[in-house]
Amino acid sequence: MGTYAVTGGSSGIGAKTVNLLKQNGHEVLNIDLRGGDITADLSTPDGRQHVIDELHRLCPDGLDGLVCNAGVSGACVVTSSNTISQGAARMDIANLLNNNNEDEQRILNVIGTLDESDLSVGNSIYVASKYALARWVRRHSASYAANGVRINAVAPGNVNTTMTATLATNARMALNALPIPTKYGLETLMDPEEIAAVIVFLASDEARGVNGNIMFVDGGTDALLNTEKVY
Repeated sequence: MGTYAVTGGSSGIGAKTVNLLKQNGHEVLNIDLRGGDITADLSTPDGRQHVIDELHRLCPDGLDGLVCNAGVSGACVVTSSNTISQGAARMDIANLLNNNNEDEQRILNVIGTLDESDLSVGNSIYVASKYALARWVRRHSASYAANGVRINAVAPGNVNTTMTATLATNARMALNALPIPTKYGLETLMDPEEIAAVIVFLASDEARGVNGNIMFVDGGTDALLNTEKVY
C-alpha cells in the first residue's frame, strides 16, 4: 500500500478522496487550513513551505501520490473545473499565472485593480485560475512523467459541497440551469464521491498509462455544451 497526501481533505471532494484512499488500505495525510494532519494556509508562501517541510519530515521515503484538491515518485492529481471550456476566463490573467508564476505579488497587484464587487469579474478570475492550472498540467506532464511522476487533472462540474450549499437563491438557480445529463430531470448536483472516485483512480497504478489528461467529471455537461470538441 502507498502513502498519499491530499490537500483540502477535511470536507467535500477532498474528504471523500481521503476516505476512499484509506478504504483501499493507503496511508493518507490530509493537508488543510483546519483539521488537517498538516495544518497550513496554502495561499501563502510560508504556508506552502511549511507543508513541504512537514512532508519531508513525515514521509522521508517520498509519496506515492499527491492530490492537489484545495487550491515525488508516483502520481499527482490536481482539481481544475469544467468551467475552463465555457469561455469565461480572463486569458490575460491565465497567461500571467502560467508565465509569471515566480512573481506572485505582480499577479496580486493586477487582480487588486479589478472590481471585486462584480460577480462576473470574480467568476472570470476563478475560471482563469482553473484554466492556468489545467494548462500547467499539460505543459509539465511530459517532463514529470520522464522522471517517474504522472500528472493529471480532474475538471468537476457542479458538486454538492459546503461551498455550493451556502449559495444564494439566484446563484443556486443558475447552477440548476446548467444541465447535468446524468442527473437529467433532477434539481440536484453531483455527489463529491463521484469526483473522488476518479481522483483515486488517476492516482492509482491502474491509471499508470494516463498522463497529462484533463478529465471532465461533470456528468456529461461539457460533452453536451461542446459536442464537436473532441480534444
